[in-house]
Amino acid sequence: MEAQSKAERRAINRRRHFEKRAAERGARGARGLAESWMEQARAVAAERERGGDPEAWNDLARTLSQWVDRYQQ
Repeated sequence: MEAQSKAERRAINRRRHFEKRAAERGARGARGLAESWMEQARAVAAERERGGDPEAWNDLARTLSQWVDRYQQ
């Protein structure tokens, strides 16, 4: 087994955590899955922001705004 960098370990642990929570939430149906994806979207946007890319938050905001516009009536 190759030595892993701290970033690689963090990514693996984050993925395992997401998959475990997604499985638990998936048992609750579409609502649980939506919660998992929202959690993951926030995590990705925050990670991109830490890396110097604030556009991920803007894109997420636009996507959510479009979804709300489509379903809120």
